[in-house]
Amino acid sequence: MGVYPRRSDLPRSLFGELITQARSRLWFGGYTSYFVWLEVSNAAARLGAKAREGADIRFLLGDPASSVTANRERIEDTPLTLATRIAMTQAEIAKSPEALPTRLTDRHIAMSVWVFDSEAIVATHIGAGLGQDSVTLHLRRRNAGGAFDRYVEHFEELWAGAQVAERA
Repeated sequence: MGVYPRRSDLPRSLFGELITQARSRLWFGGYTSYFVWLEVSNAAARLGAKAREGADIRFLLGDPASSVTANRERIEDTPLTLATRIAMTQAEIAKSPEALPTRLTDRHIAMSVWVFDSEAIVATHIGAGLGQDSVTLHLRRRNAGGAFDRYVEHFEELWAGAQVAERA
C-alpha cells in the first residue's frame, strides 16, 4: 500500500501479482490499460483462466471514437495514440479463451481504477503527462465506506453507463 509519484514507479511485478492473487474480482478501469499486456506475461491466458474459475473480470476502456479521446491525443502528442493503445488492448482481450466483458466510455479520461478483490490501484492523471506519469495510489480495503469502496463505486457507476464493446 502506498502513494507513488508516477504509475511507472509501481513495482513492475505488482499487476501480475495482483492478477495471480485475485480470486473473485479483476476490474481494469484504465483508459487503455495498454501497459498490462507489456508488463504481465501471458495476461490473456491468465485472465481467461480466472474467468473459467468464476472471477468477475471487466475491462472499462476509453471510447476510441470519442472527441474526448481525440482531444487528449492532441495534448499527449505521441505517435502511439490512445485509440491505437485501446485497439491493442482490445486485440489482447480477444486472445483470451474466455470472453472478457469490455465496455467503452470517455468519462474516466482523468482517473484510472483497477480493482483486484480487496486491493485497488488508482491513477490520477495530471497535466499533459501520459498515464505512466500519473500520481498513483495502492489501496487495500480496510473498512466499509472508505476510500477503497468509494473507488469501487466510481468504477461501478462508470461501468453501468458505458457501452458494450463488440468482441474483436
